[in-house]
Amino acid sequence: MKNIRAISIFSFIVYSLWLMASPAQAAEKFFEIKAKKFSYTPNIITVNRGDTVKIRLLSEDVHHGFFLDGYGIKTSAHPGMDGSLKFIADKPGRYTFRCSVTCGEFHPYMVGYLVVGPNSRFWLFAAIVLVIGIGSIITLNRVKKTNG
Repeated sequence: MKNIRAISIFSFIVYSLWLMASPAQAAEKFFEIKAKKFSYTPNIITVNRGDTVKIRLLSEDVHHGFFLDGYGIKTSAHPGMDGSLKFIADKPGRYTFRCSVTCGEFHPYMVGYLVVGPNSRFWLFAAIVLVIGIGSIITLNRVKKTNG
């Protein structure tokens, strides 16, 4: 009986962690980035690891590009015609995005940053599940001592 309870609790913890790690828990983030000589607005975007990121690039003056280092994805936009891309932010860290179309003399300085943080939601739920699991084991041991 003791082994069945322990296996049940362990299974519950493992299954809960597996559910929390599934991609369904990740958020979908949308950013509209405006490109204008020689800057992006916003020039820093922040997401969590596992988030699906959708970016719509709008050019306000000339043809601009968007290349994301570390992910190797790109798009471009002409005035009046936007560009878009979608990806999963699966690598934590800070990545530079830059204009991939020569747009003038200060083109090399047209950069922004994607910051991919840890999946804090996952770790929060993992801690909650572990606390519940450990609390259940302690409670079962106390009940056993009281009845035994």
